[in-house]
Order: sequence, then C-alpha cells, then structure tokens
Amino acid sequence: MVTISPSILACDFLNIEPELRSFLGVENFWFHLDIMDGHFVPNLTIGHPVVKLLSTITDHKLDAHFMVTNPDFYIETFKDFKIYNFTFHAEATDNPIELIKKAKTLYPSVGISIKPNTPVASLSDDVLREIDLLLVMSVEPGFGGQSFMQGTYEKLKQIKERKKQLNLAFSIQIDGGVNAENAKKLIQHGADNLVAGSFIFKGNPQDYKINVEKLRE
Repeated sequence: MVTISPSILACDFLNIEPELRSFLGVENFWFHLDIMDGHFVPNLTIGHPVVKLLSTITDHKLDAHFMVTNPDFYIETFKDFKIYNFTFHAEATDNPIELIKKAKTLYPSVGISIKPNTPVASLSDDVLREIDLLLVMSVEPGFGGQSFMQGTYEKLKQIKERKKQLNLAFSIQIDGGVNAENAKKLIQHGADNLVAGSFIFKGNPQDYKINVEKLRE
C-alpha cells in the first residue's frame, strides 16, 4: 500500500492536537514535517520545540524533511524526538554518503531530496545504494500550495529505471502539488510515498481520512 504523508504545515496549528488525532487508525501513514531554516529556502518554519511536542501527541511515524544549509547539525539535535525518517537535501552537502551513514546510526530511515532543477544523474549509484528514501520535489521548496511541475514524471521515470538496474528497494517520495488528479499517475511512475498538505487538510477534520483514501484510489 502507498504511504500517505500529510504535511502538517497545512493543518490548523491553533488546534494541532485534534487535527493530528483525526488520523487515528490510518495505516501506512506518516506525518511530514517541513523544517526550513530561512537560508536554504526563503521561509522559516518549525524547529526543535514544536517537533519535540509533536512527538508526544501522535503514534504515527514522523517524517522530517530538512530544507537547511547545515543538515549535519540537525542530525544530532533532533535525535531524541522520535523521528522515523530523516531526509536532507543533496544540494546542501558535498559529502552525502558521510551524512547518510551518520544519520543511519540515529534514525530508522534516512532519505535524500532533490529540487526540481537538480538532475537525477547528480546522485551517484553509491548514494542510491545507501538511502532508504529518495524525495523528489515537484515544486520549488519553501512554500506550500504551489502547482505541480509536469517535468516530475520524466524524473520519476529515470529514477524507476536506475532503481531497477541497481536492484535497489529505496522508497520514492513525491512532495509538492500532489492531489487526487495526479496521484494515480505518480504511483504508476514509481512513487510509493505521497506528501500532500493542502489537499488533505481541506474541509472539516472528519474529511481528512476521506482525502487520504482519495489519494490511494
């Protein structure tokens, strides 16, 4: 089953605990945490205190996406917050394998992310062999609610081919403009983990589970 990962930036932060509890019982489900430092991307979002509190109010896996200039620092400082998956950007480091191996000593799953203009070919075979997840940004990282970039399908095709050639099992996650209209095509192109914010957190809380299942359909 495809994993659905709602981005909590799109939820109602004034009622965040009941918002997150709306998803009780949903399987193959992560909460996606967009952590931005205001330098790597032009936005500043949640940090250590908020993530620490989030880890106490949900039993769903926490999926942290670090859009930061110094991911090495965050590997160490987030280690006690029950993060399941730690993803950092390929563009933020010259030594991705070193960071992946360090993160793997502290987190069950480690991923690497690429921006829309970063080619798949920039990721070495060795990097692909080390990761548990590859996050493909289908919008420019920084702000929610952007439109999906159609070139993402070609990138997914390339990733799927390399994954098969290397006989690897890493998860392929998509983030940006994901909705019920493009979810099926994304899954057909190899995506098995869909991040969605605006699409899931729309309507009333009782609609959220329905929105999740619309993506799986």
